[in-house]
Amino acid sequence: MPPINRLPASPGDADADADLARAFQELAKGERTASAMETQLTALERKIDELLATVASADDRGAEVDRASTETIGNVTGAGEDQSERK
Repeated sequence: MPPINRLPASPGDADADADLARAFQELAKGERTASAMETQLTALERKIDELLATVASADDRGAEVDRASTETIGNVTGAGEDQSERK
């Protein structure tokens, strides 16, 4: 078997190898950046969901307060009518 030559055959091959190594490094950096962005996006989505749940809960409580206020006003009005009928 002939010996394996580990040296580049020409200076152009060395440049190509360096370019390829640089491309892989940039690709790895891009993957890390994408992963960090996904993590941040997941956290942001969680915060948005929490805010929406808070707003929905506040809307539900507001509707309950409105309903209770309407019932109270109706009871007060009804009580006034009952008293006037008794006289």
